[in-house]
Amino acid sequence: MIKEGENDFKKIFIGLILIGLIVLLFLILKPILLSILLGIIFAFIFFPIYSWIRKKTKSKNLSAFLICALLVSIIVVPIILLFPYLIEQLVNSYTSFKQIDIITPIKLLFPNILTNDFLLVIIEDTIESTTSNFINSFLNSLTIDNIMSFAFQILVFFFTLFFTLRDNEELNSYIKSLLPFSKEIQNKLYKSSKEITASILYGQVIIGLIQGASLGIGLFIFSVPNAILLTIVAILAGILPIIGTALVWVPVLIYLLVAGNVGAAFGILIFGLFSSSIDNILRPLFLSKKATLSPSLAMIGVIGGWMFFGVLGIILGPLIIAYFLIIVESYRNKNLPGFIIQDKN
Repeated sequence: MIKEGENDFKKIFIGLILIGLIVLLFLILKPILLSILLGIIFAFIFFPIYSWIRKKTKSKNLSAFLICALLVSIIVVPIILLFPYLIEQLVNSYTSFKQIDIITPIKLLFPNILTNDFLLVIIEDTIESTTSNFINSFLNSLTIDNIMSFAFQILVFFFTLFFTLRDNEELNSYIKSLLPFSKEIQNKLYKSSKEITASILYGQVIIGLIQGASLGIGLFIFSVPNAILLTIVAILAGILPIIGTALVWVPVLIYLLVAGNVGAAFGILIFGLFSSSIDNILRPLFLSKKATLSPSLAMIGVIGGWMFFGVLGIILGPLIIAYFLIIVESYRNKNLPGFIIQDKN
């Protein structure tokens, strides 16, 4: 009896140590956790390209390095080159925004609801102060310490990306060994997780990025003011479920028509409709025979993820919800209802 009590005490003691170490590990990784997660996400997105390069080069290290070099050339270099223009456009947008009459359009849109002039002034002041605070916060964050911190985050991102690509087989085996399920359920859980991750990352993120970028090309061609800033907003809007790039190109279209620039308005209409229809063209190619998370749950994940993680939560929120539902499905050993996980098979 005493021996059993000692064994129980040892298990509890070891469990407490393990919990303490997990908490300490989280605190250590917390400052760079989002960079690590982003590196893992990009490793998943670019794994097909990595596999193709590896077949050609026969080298894990070289293949992973080439993927990192590719991302530096298409992400980091453009950010460095376009950053000064982005700051300039933010300031110009705020200056132009302050000169716009907000009250009149609000009265026209809601003539029977917003009849109190004092309330309209409060709304206008709130919008202006929110915009001003956002721009001021962004500009104030451009200190040497913050820039160095961002550089270290980028370094952690590429470090994680490189080793996740290079050691993907070992990582997969290790993760499977940690799962407290039978071999059959492990394989089912791994397959479902892989499919839903591909669905969210390719079907939501990659397609949204392509939609926003295609609209951005039109914004530059027709010399729309603040095209860089609007392209970034279009990409974010394209990634968001349900919303899409119409959030950007419809107001731009109205602005150009009001300004009397009919030719540019027609061009933006063409690019806008094309960007909005890309989803219907590419989604079947990316998501053929793959399960997808329902749009309503994806939107809830995006909103919650944004509020908790920031911009990266747009991706992490839906993934966390999807993984939770997949584990519940494996635990119940039943398929989830079709309105939650939509099976394409």
